[in-house]
Amino acid sequence: MTGDDLTFSSITSGLATRFMGRQVACYPCIGSTMEVAKQLAREGAPEGAIVVADEQIAGRGRLQRSWIAPPGSSILLAVLLRPRLSDLPKLTIAASLAVVRAVEETTNLTAKIKWPNDVLVAGRKVCGILLESDVRGETVEYTTVGIGLNVNFDVSPFSEIASMATSLMTEVGLPVSRLSVLRSLLQHFEAYYLAVRRGEPIQREWQERLETIGRWIRVTGVDRIEEGYAEAVDKDGRLLLRRADGTTAQILAGDVTLRA
Repeated sequence: MTGDDLTFSSITSGLATRFMGRQVACYPCIGSTMEVAKQLAREGAPEGAIVVADEQIAGRGRLQRSWIAPPGSSILLAVLLRPRLSDLPKLTIAASLAVVRAVEETTNLTAKIKWPNDVLVAGRKVCGILLESDVRGETVEYTTVGIGLNVNFDVSPFSEIASMATSLMTEVGLPVSRLSVLRSLLQHFEAYYLAVRRGEPIQREWQERLETIGRWIRVTGVDRIEEGYAEAVDKDGRLLLRRADGTTAQILAGDVTLRA
């Protein structure tokens, strides 16, 4: 066991949360933290239960893209929540803000958010967030929030991501404690989640962190492509885009690229 092993005792010892991270399932290698978290949810695991892995062989990001992370290099985390239906759109906001705060608190790096759910350091992706929910009518049975954060990951040998991704170690110049980052992330995530439950407008802070706002962008969605000026986000995280003809589009999700 090293000083940076992610175990039940190391994560929970002194953890200043009420419920998030109080039940922990740790694995050296699994298929996907998200799939394990879903199974735990179906078995009745409490809100705030987490799944952590040193390696996952079937990890994925948005749009079913694979997630690359060598063993022991990253935080591979899934958090089980049982939110209200009205709060679902705000969970990405809460999770991405928690990652930003954890990165800055533990490394002194400056982190930004690329709408809708990527966290950037020095203009390159350091973290991706994925949400999946089981909704029955007006009831959310559970939501799993997957977070993949590059901590001590040298991306340079991986040509498919080297130009667009980075890690905390790369930017700091020294190895970073995964344990410290994870514990900070859980504490901030719980705080933001509880703020959402209280109806507090955390999207204001989120908008201030968005590097997308104030830029000319192209958004590629499932069924359309929009181009325009990113003006703001609404209370549920939808992007408000001003088209060249002056009309406005509200966009819930999509891939963003900057335009000249």
